[in-house]
Amino acid sequence: MLIPFKAIDWRDNKIILLDQTLIPASEEYVAYDCVEPLIEAIQRLVVRGAPALGVAGAFGVVIVLDEAHRKNWSDDQREKALDALGNARPTAVNLGWAVEKIRKLISLGRDAVLEGAYQLAAEDKQSCIDMGNIGADWFIKTLGEKPLTFLTHCNTGSLGTTGTGTALGVIREMHNRGLVKEVYVDETRPLLQGSRLTAWELMKSNIPYRIEADGAAAMAILSGRIDAALIGADRITKNGDSANKIGSLSVALACHAAGIPFLVVAPESSVDRSLETGSEIHIEFRSDEELTYFKGVQVAPIGAKTFNPAFDITPAKYISAVITELKAYEISMGETL
Repeated sequence: MLIPFKAIDWRDNKIILLDQTLIPASEEYVAYDCVEPLIEAIQRLVVRGAPALGVAGAFGVVIVLDEAHRKNWSDDQREKALDALGNARPTAVNLGWAVEKIRKLISLGRDAVLEGAYQLAAEDKQSCIDMGNIGADWFIKTLGEKPLTFLTHCNTGSLGTTGTGTALGVIREMHNRGLVKEVYVDETRPLLQGSRLTAWELMKSNIPYRIEADGAAAMAILSGRIDAALIGADRITKNGDSANKIGSLSVALACHAAGIPFLVVAPESSVDRSLETGSEIHIEFRSDEELTYFKGVQVAPIGAKTFNPAFDITPAKYISAVITELKAYEISMGETL
């Protein structure tokens, strides 16, 4: 399936990012050749999604090398910049993983670092294809070769990867096989990555969809409207616990109650086998203003306190399977990663 946009690219020695904070109102690309603005863009969610963050981190290492050369930084300054880049989004394992992987090539020279970043991006693109096929095969094996209605939370498509996507990549492959009735898209509060981004991608791909409030997901699932739900992940632990956008846990619990499949789809690079369980994952908390203001408009009393975690942890016992580019891990059958 041809994707008519790129979330991330490298041209003229700059990272080119499609500004996802502006979608769907506009499609604007921004170029970065300095690390501080790139880190700010990552934290502001100009680029987001675990695989895309990994690719941004990989090319970001080249940005750091170039900026260090232009400004005559010391080795210590360069290393601090690389550390800051890798830690820009602490819950998303791919970012730090990619920065560490590519910075190991620095001793081989800039060309080797750039080649490594290109290779990582190519591997991500291929992994999306593989996850799509493995996930589609899993659904056919489990639910039969028939059109299904899916529910998804947050954005897991081409905007969050360099390819067709993770969970949305599976949906795309099911659509290619003529096996998608409709996709229920959670709006995904507070930044609406579902209604702004996922719905936009589905519209461009001519896949039938409808948007629902996050609070409507449980009703949709328990009323029999949904055949299966699938999400992405920013970090998965060895036992299968999964960190994903806040609200994912609620979907998993509803699927468990309804007895329908709940899948997590993510590349192997999102699997952190150094962590045994989700209790060890550091959860990023974001600003009060994300909840108390919307596009600059006050929507809560001034000074209101908030509880605004960016992610929640879905325990493995509520996950039917974890799909990676290598295989379908049958988490519900006790398989670990």
